[in-house]
Amino acid sequence: MERIRAFEETARRAAVEEGLVLGAIHLSIGQEAVAVGLIESLRRDDYITSTHRGHGHTLAKGADPQAMMKELLGRAGGCCGGKGGSMHIADFGVGMLGANGVVSANITIAAGAAHGVKLLGGDQVVVCFFGDGAANRGPFLEGLNWAGVFDLPILFVCEDNRYSASTLTAAMTSGNVAGRARALGLRVTEIDGNDVEELAQVAAEITARIRETGQPEFLHALTYRLDGHTYFDPATYRPEGEAERMRAERDPIARQRELLFEAGLSVAELNTVREAARDEMAAALEAARAAPWPDEASVFDDVQDVGSPAMEAF
Repeated sequence: MERIRAFEETARRAAVEEGLVLGAIHLSIGQEAVAVGLIESLRRDDYITSTHRGHGHTLAKGADPQAMMKELLGRAGGCCGGKGGSMHIADFGVGMLGANGVVSANITIAAGAAHGVKLLGGDQVVVCFFGDGAANRGPFLEGLNWAGVFDLPILFVCEDNRYSASTLTAAMTSGNVAGRARALGLRVTEIDGNDVEELAQVAAEITARIRETGQPEFLHALTYRLDGHTYFDPATYRPEGEAERMRAERDPIARQRELLFEAGLSVAELNTVREAARDEMAAALEAARAAPWPDEASVFDDVQDVGSPAMEAF
């Protein structure tokens, strides 16, 4: 969790103070426990899909922070060659099938990946992260229905941070998100999304069950986004004092530090972890800042051109 926060705080400084980040970045500060707790139980060959707020998931799955930082800066050596940026960051080498700038689009991609696992006879688990706002879009119904009909090895994880961009989710969502998953026949677990230890324990149980049964499940994790929707969003739509109160009471890193302190770790030991994470991400930014731009000759690499479909279609 410290590494994820350090990465995002470093990326935000690179964007705000130096103008180095190309395009918008969406920070998951305050939501780190979901990424860490859920991915703790996964193998390297398991798969995840993410949202436009995907740095934490990508880092927790094992991606190289230097390659991630280069991607945010649009540099050669980035996870996607500097072409994807923050909202489409991916690393197939660690099973991270991609963040997605289109809300809910990753749900059907995850269902397709899980169907592929089943057809190939594998025992991998697919974990699909999405926000509460995605529950109001078509792919949510389509993806969950497909997974339920075909018994696919997938865990749908709703990171409910209470806001859909700048709108309170409760003001635009009828009923309960978890209730929608139940109506589609999925086994549902509701959990405190800021308790990393509980998340890790429950996720281990769920992923083991999915690996054994091959059947989909749904996890509703209630968390909170401490920053705005994007790094430049002041979040003035939130009630005055709400973010400060949540930071004081619900910050997953602060909560875990307190638990570790009570368990016998010293403040100095805890601060050593934090400083190591900050040093790591500062080095990642320095490497990204020094990296060259992609070669102009590579602009059309990875672009697929299958020609006109007319001949095949007619």
